[in-house]
Amino acid sequence: MANLRTNFLGIKSPNPFWLASAPPTDKEYNVVRAFKAGWGGVVWKTLGDGDPIVNVSGPRYGAIHGPDRRLIGLNNIELITDRPLEVNLREIKQVKKDWPDCAVVVSLMVPCEEENWKAILKQVEETDCDGIELNFGCPHGMSERGMGSAVGQVPEYIEMVTRWCKQHSRMPVIVKLTPNITDIRYPARAAKKGGADAVSLINTISSIMSVDLDQMSPWPVVDGQGTHGGYCGPAVKPIALNMVAEIARDRETHGLPISAIGGVTTWKDAAEFIAMGAGTVQVCTAAMTYGFKIVEEMISGLSQFMDEKGYRTIEDFKGRAVSKVTDWQYLNLNYVVKASIDQDLCISCGRCHQVCEDTSHQAITNQVNGQRKFTVKEEECVGCNLCAMVCPVESCITMVPQTKGTDPRTGFEYGRPYANWTTHPNNPASKAAE
Repeated sequence: MANLRTNFLGIKSPNPFWLASAPPTDKEYNVVRAFKAGWGGVVWKTLGDGDPIVNVSGPRYGAIHGPDRRLIGLNNIELITDRPLEVNLREIKQVKKDWPDCAVVVSLMVPCEEENWKAILKQVEETDCDGIELNFGCPHGMSERGMGSAVGQVPEYIEMVTRWCKQHSRMPVIVKLTPNITDIRYPARAAKKGGADAVSLINTISSIMSVDLDQMSPWPVVDGQGTHGGYCGPAVKPIALNMVAEIARDRETHGLPISAIGGVTTWKDAAEFIAMGAGTVQVCTAAMTYGFKIVEEMISGLSQFMDEKGYRTIEDFKGRAVSKVTDWQYLNLNYVVKASIDQDLCISCGRCHQVCEDTSHQAITNQVNGQRKFTVKEEECVGCNLCAMVCPVESCITMVPQTKGTDPRTGFEYGRPYANWTTHPNNPASKAAE
């Protein structure tokens, strides 16, 4: 039976599902409810140095919904905790005492001065928490004050502050990275150079969610005005996966532990991040959308997946997908697929024909012998799979690998002599292996 227990930097938890630093982890009441529901750990909402933090009392969130009102993306303009520092510290100490087997990591953000960091680190250590997460990612409110993503966008600052924290604390240091940067590898390298024990990513993406066309103001509207905020939720998962993969496969950060964040809503999302190298996954929007009990489905789903695949622990499949991530020029151009339409499943809606005819390669006919029927013209199909993406019937259109043929447009002969891509001469991994 699958064992979901994790040991991340020596921080043990019953499962890899942690609540990210956010409103759900702002107080003892919430965190205790989370642990009772089955969450393996929490990252306490970001603490400051004690100076008063005032959040807006008007709307703090904006959302994008799908046609069925399912939440696709969430935007927030909330700042770090506005609760007194001493209250947070007292509650953290009590929670860790009462729940010793669950992970309690504390998120921190203070002005970029060594003495400020030294002072708060001493106070946080006294709570007996398991580690700290340096919030270098918040894109709004605090960044305008020289903190959050204002630090995370400058690798030199990341390295400097990380080094301070390692010097003045015995606790494991996790550096939380901002996605609001051109190349995520550079801040990750800086964190490692500064001595970080791990990185966590991604923090929220700077965004304006929508515009209220009646008030002519960005939403959420606070007394007639709006501002940019942090974007999260299912929609950011592809961005997060890519950035996690970039760090996992970068030679300079290879082996650096990763706590993945970004759109984790199901066990499958979590498994994908773990396969891409993450040791734990952090969740926020899903809990804010469905409540803490969503972790029960995550736990049971991941356990069943691992049992079916024969994985006994998280480590058995952690990072297994990393070697399959490559640069475009190394993709196998000798590999060809063609679309195939299952006529028994086809409902003759015509969407595949319409999009292929209008925007792709005119490879799908809409009539056969005068009858409304959709079939693929193999000589025109380039295997882009747009038709399969827009088809409303699952598995009606599949992409079938071709063993041998000739492209009628170019005369290029294709085939698949390399059944195993790991041995393909264009694959840098195979060259490295040699």
